[in-house]
Amino acid sequence: MCYIDSCAKKYVTMVEINKDFIKKFQSEKKKKDFEIIFNFYAPKIKSLLVRNGADVTLAEDIMHDTMINIWDKIHLYNPEKGSFSSWIYTIARNNRIDLLRKKSSQPYTDISEIDIPSDNENSQDIVERKSLTEQVKNAINLLPEKQKKVIELSFINDMTQDEIAVELNIPIGTVKSRMRLAYQKMKDNLKDITA
Repeated sequence: MCYIDSCAKKYVTMVEINKDFIKKFQSEKKKKDFEIIFNFYAPKIKSLLVRNGADVTLAEDIMHDTMINIWDKIHLYNPEKGSFSSWIYTIARNNRIDLLRKKSSQPYTDISEIDIPSDNENSQDIVERKSLTEQVKNAINLLPEKQKKVIELSFINDMTQDEIAVELNIPIGTVKSRMRLAYQKMKDNLKDITA
């Protein structure tokens, strides 16, 4: 049986690399059969890799590794799990991933080894947050009543300075002055926290 086309161009068609040919190659593992596989798939693998962003040198390295893997692992190919070409392209894909990992500036880390901080607060964070909240409330309570009212409307009721001026029936300049004075007094009262 001839696996090279009659035009003597040494081109192989997909029809010639059929299941029977692969079974024969698996059992006999002849170099001439491997040459047929190499001549058919090597350019396709290289072309695919270049189209997907690999430079020519990298594509050739991956293609050669893939062809060596085919020779070494042909016994692992199972036609019931997929086509021969899919198996080959999967090997090429895995070789590309492996090579990119090796060349990466950062070492590959398996996701199971990454320490991901929890979204949940630990008990110390909760205590510190409650303590800070309590200190801010105390600093607000130490303000004169008019300044305290402006701060409460601004931060608790989420009102703008214009809305506070309308609510309290005072000029906007007065709202701004009271807020500035309140901030200064709170800053003085909270020096221990911010230091």
